[in-house]
Amino acid sequence: MPEAAEPPYAYRLSAPNSPKSPRVCRDAIAALLQANDLHDLADTAKLLVSEAVTNVNQHTDTQLIHIDTLVRDRIATIAVRDGSPERHPYPRDAAPDEEGGRGLFLMRELAYAWGVTWENGLRPTGKHIWFELRDPHTE
Repeated sequence: MPEAAEPPYAYRLSAPNSPKSPRVCRDAIAALLQANDLHDLADTAKLLVSEAVTNVNQHTDTQLIHIDTLVRDRIATIAVRDGSPERHPYPRDAAPDEEGGRGLFLMRELAYAWGVTWENGLRPTGKHIWFELRDPHTE
């Protein structure tokens, strides 16, 4: 008899929009993935969560950052949500001597899929940048 698939698990982390939050958020998400036996995804998730939370901190004045994580079938979908609809995130080509500007480029290169979703239609109240990571042993 084949093994039954586990149900999906949904988690939410909320953090203040502060310079300390990228570290706290990346460590929390890594621990969450490790607890769900997705050890191979933890390092990539740490990098991408850190980049996304840093972008929120540097480019928005939203008070809270929410990170929603869905774990299902050896896949993790992580969404970093803020309450700032004004700025449209996009990957750009950073100059070699720039310290930043590579976060969404890294997301595009390292995630199985990624995107930006606006909340509440024609008059957005916020957005989330999401990315999907898949266990390489199941592909």
